[in-house]
Amino acid sequence: MASTDDLLSLEADERVQILDSDGNVVAPDLLPDLSDETLVSMFRDMRFCRRFDERMISLQRQGRIGTYASLAGQEGSQIGSMYALSEKDIVSYQYREHGAVVARGFPWEYLLYWAGHEDGHIALADRNVFPLNISIADHLPHVVGVAMAMDYRDESRIAVAHFGDGATSEGDFHEAMNFAGVFDVPVVFVCNNNQWAISTPRERQTASRTFAQKADAYGFDGVRVDGMDPLATYVVTNAAREKALKPSNDAPRPTLIEAVQYRYGAHTTADDPSVYRDDAEVDEWREKDPLERFESFLYETGRLDDERCSTIDEEVDAVLAEAVEQMESYGADPNSMFEYVYANQTRNVRKQHDAFQQARDVHGDESFHRE
Repeated sequence: MASTDDLLSLEADERVQILDSDGNVVAPDLLPDLSDETLVSMFRDMRFCRRFDERMISLQRQGRIGTYASLAGQEGSQIGSMYALSEKDIVSYQYREHGAVVARGFPWEYLLYWAGHEDGHIALADRNVFPLNISIADHLPHVVGVAMAMDYRDESRIAVAHFGDGATSEGDFHEAMNFAGVFDVPVVFVCNNNQWAISTPRERQTASRTFAQKADAYGFDGVRVDGMDPLATYVVTNAAREKALKPSNDAPRPTLIEAVQYRYGAHTTADDPSVYRDDAEVDEWREKDPLERFESFLYETGRLDDERCSTIDEEVDAVLAEAVEQMESYGADPNSMFEYVYANQTRNVRKQHDAFQQARDVHGDESFHRE
């Protein structure tokens, strides 16, 4: 396999790829030494991500959860990068990288967040995953701070931050990158370049040729990878992790990974992408589908067959069905909606809470249940 320095020191326009869009190995020297079991597990988690996405969009359309951000098309970068990490590594993501949760065991409680319950974040902490971030890029300085703290404690782990290409236009992105470079922070930044920040195309987001090259200004490596290739994303993230863990007793160094991929669906379920992009563009990117190319690779190498594939799908559907059932049977107290609006409850919020409680006392809890 190529050395860490070789992988992370490519020219700005170069892109690491192991599997082409048909699942053929185009860089055999980069193939990671992973067991058959691990490779199939990666595929299973990617299938889980896609099926989870479909179920969540369906639930939202039925009014059973709130606004949801789709991940379809980005399974390769999410699962590939997560499998390169240790379970003790800290992961912080924006709001679309549900694969971070899937790869860490997918607690059913995660669905609670999308149903409007903050309790949905609690189970993530036990898996070293930070709560998702709706505010663009504001988690990046926090991730750098966490990584600095772990370095000061001489802990053998890193912090990883996932974010979209639109986040690179925020001040928090530049502050985090600068701090990481100046202070030799053990952090890996993963920019999920899915070509669109809501309706703003990549070419309107930056005048730079790539997002990866932005790392040059901060004194550390930036590398582009085919984000729809889980194996390529794995090897690049693994190399970046090694560099962050004080290799050869040197100082840890951060890395910016630009995972080039595509968002198949809408920005969120509140968006209509047909008003700003062509179907032909979507179809072109679907030819590079991460699930199909990885499945082809596993079939061709004898690691997967129809029977095992069917078993995986049945297991995934069973887990999701149980998670949805648990979410919908969750007994949340409606009063909790007033608890965290402000640190100290304002007069107006208090009046609303009192009015709600009076109506509840008169009409009972049943009047607040959805038909």
